[in-house]
Amino acid sequence: MRESLNIPENLTVNTLLTELKKYIPKKDLLLITLTYEFADEAHAGQKRRSGEPYIQHPLTAAYILATMRIDLPIIVATILHDVPEDTEVTLEEIEKNFGKDIASMLKGITKLGKIKYRGVERYIENLRKMFVAMAEDIRVMIIKFSDRTHNLMTLDAQPKNKQHRIALESLEIYAPIANRLGMGEFKGLLEDLSFPYIYPKEYKKVIDIRDKILTDEKKYLEEIIKLGKKELEKSNIDFIDIHGRRKRLYRLYQKLLQKGWESNKIFDIVAIRIIVKDIGDCYATLGILHKLWRPLKGRIKDYIAQPKPNGYESLHTTVFCENGKSVEFQIRTQQMHDEAEYGVAAHWHYDEKGKRLPKKDVGWAKELASIQKDVLKNIKDLEDIKVDFFKSHIFVFTPQGDVIDLPEDATPIDFAYQIHTDVGNHCNGAKVNDQLVSLDTPLKSGDVVDILSEKHRKGPSPDWLKTVKTHSAKTRIKQALSKSEGNVWWKTIFQKEDEKKKKEKKK
Repeated sequence: MRESLNIPENLTVNTLLTELKKYIPKKDLLLITLTYEFADEAHAGQKRRSGEPYIQHPLTAAYILATMRIDLPIIVATILHDVPEDTEVTLEEIEKNFGKDIASMLKGITKLGKIKYRGVERYIENLRKMFVAMAEDIRVMIIKFSDRTHNLMTLDAQPKNKQHRIALESLEIYAPIANRLGMGEFKGLLEDLSFPYIYPKEYKKVIDIRDKILTDEKKYLEEIIKLGKKELEKSNIDFIDIHGRRKRLYRLYQKLLQKGWESNKIFDIVAIRIIVKDIGDCYATLGILHKLWRPLKGRIKDYIAQPKPNGYESLHTTVFCENGKSVEFQIRTQQMHDEAEYGVAAHWHYDEKGKRLPKKDVGWAKELASIQKDVLKNIKDLEDIKVDFFKSHIFVFTPQGDVIDLPEDATPIDFAYQIHTDVGNHCNGAKVNDQLVSLDTPLKSGDVVDILSEKHRKGPSPDWLKTVKTHSAKTRIKQALSKSEGNVWWKTIFQKEDEKKKKEKKK
């Protein structure tokens, strides 16, 4: 995995400086040298469990961000990120030497450093703190992701039980947060680095499947890329890059599970990515590909017209290429590509010309503060948090075209309560894509959902609690049932449920 990140074996501050020279002005690099010397002195004599000098950890974390062209203040804070917690140097000293901005980031990192699994109730409280830190300064999570990535790369040095805990937390909490923030690069790294510690047998099986496909398809894809380039040049499309992209291991594992381990049913194990100059060229390229090769029905996805909730934009299409083989193409601009890789971090990312990308609002990041205040305070079950915030999300539409963000397998009832409590309480049916469906139907990304209301309906059905997925829908259904006349017995059931959970937690 170190190789996939292009991290040299004997990393030094000079290696970091060489990487930074690619996008940081030479005059600013002295700060990195001074920062490294300060951190090296603070960590003097400290060693990691692997036996290497402790300074190698913050240095590698900083290098990971440098390969992503992240800006100087974040790199400085990353080199210093463990100094306040693991040495005698205080935040006040950091502020005096490096300024308020760096000290502020380190304060946030220090808060996150205390988040460890110590029982469900304390863990949920710590997750609240994480949401607060993220809402105050999202850069804190960028540093935390690079920190966690290097910790996973060196996880072999830890005891078995700690390996499993750290990997599971990374897979179930950190990777989904990276996904919600649109940071595809970190999501993929965190998942693939955690995968072998959680599912070692499956990991080996997936590697064998992918490597066999890559060996068989390499020459074929090179030929397809060559044909694609020729056709685009003929049509005067000035493309920036065309390259093959292989599917991440953990994502491939999830797809294989869905398809009963039949790899021939997965069309995007290897995809071809085309990066062009502007949106017009994206659509023109799509047309050229469809003229050259026949598209598969239902496999054209326009995430430019309708971006994913985390801001992801791209055109996807799967076509029958030479000899009838199906190949997926992803078409996007350079800015779309950078934002797909780095998400909210794209604002602190420099392009090939040394320019920072314009700031792009990411709705979920902005909602973090209100989420922790209004929702997390009512959640007592870690599984509810995983479903509501950390599970893979889909986006569905109201008939007016508004996007509603829901966890995978959410139902029309979840959708109704997401719009408004009254819509949920008076829900009497649902149409999905103009077809009447049952209220327990799992929704899919892109569905258009129309809720049918009954004005005189007394309230929700108790059976809805068996099928809804979101914590907010469950809470509102329970509240409505508790208030309804003749439903006093529901209060007793809810009380018994709460008592049962408390007993389980004590155990």
